[in-house]
Amino acid sequence: MWNAVWRPTPRSLRLLALLGVIGNTAIVVSGGAVRVTKSGLGCPDWPRCSGDSLVPTPTPDHHLLNMSIEFGNRMVTFVVLAAGLAVFVAALRLRPRRKELVWWALAQPMSVVAQAVIGGIVVLTDLHPTAVSLHFLVSPVLLVFCVALWVRAGEGDDPPRRLAGTGTRLLAAALLVSCAAVLVAGTVVTGTGPHAGDADARRYGFDITEVVRYHSVLAWVTAALTVAVLVALYRTGASAARRRGRELVALVVFQGAVGYLQYFLGVPEGLVLLHMLGSILMWITAFRLLLALRDRGPVPEPGASPAPAEAAAAETPQPA
Repeated sequence: MWNAVWRPTPRSLRLLALLGVIGNTAIVVSGGAVRVTKSGLGCPDWPRCSGDSLVPTPTPDHHLLNMSIEFGNRMVTFVVLAAGLAVFVAALRLRPRRKELVWWALAQPMSVVAQAVIGGIVVLTDLHPTAVSLHFLVSPVLLVFCVALWVRAGEGDDPPRRLAGTGTRLLAAALLVSCAAVLVAGTVVTGTGPHAGDADARRYGFDITEVVRYHSVLAWVTAALTVAVLVALYRTGASAARRRGRELVALVVFQGAVGYLQYFLGVPEGLVLLHMLGSILMWITAFRLLLALRDRGPVPEPGASPAPAEAAAAETPQPA
């Protein structure tokens, strides 16, 4: 691991970036576990768990199991922060240095710090649903940095060459926006429903049937856009994008099945966690699909000196 950080290769940097993607996906699931077990106020203080203790200690007001679940979620944040710092150092040490990768890598530890601060606000506001929603939505934003670094570490720095027409690219962009809208609507459903993180936590004052209906409509729009993108992709030579499209179709079907099972079975905890995991995997796949619609050439060879024109271009970050 030390060599991967201090003497990185393009391959090892990409592996570290993938660990960042996995870590940030895991923290979504661990945060979901906090909510469905009503452990959101298991550690009632921040940054300490309770009183003068940094770690869970038995108290009359909080069950040790709930404290441990919330504390475990906080510890996952530190693991993700460590991974972000490691990938940032590796991006700095990579030769030839690729400045765009350094910026993508720097965004990861900075975003984790921001997420920790928002997590503190969540606790200090006694799980206000707006703060809880924002805390969840930071993860998809952070995953943009992680996935972009993961993808960009496996390709070169040539000017982007389009692999699909404007219509297909617009459809893919609309699909990503639709996925974002589904994520936002999902936080409203959760903040209105029974899994708000604590039995006494505030909920949104919406009608749960109405917000579920809006969420369902957005999900169907996303499904329709996914099919439209996949059909359009089969008219292009973008084989990687077609793979992403097929993966996304499978995830949409999976998410739909889990969503309707939740509805008819009374929103059981296990299905909620599965649905949260599926939503993040859909977001990652939709973003990878968009990035697969262009080609940036081969990865620079380790130790290679870029040509003068390439060196000048490397000083200005290129679009992902």
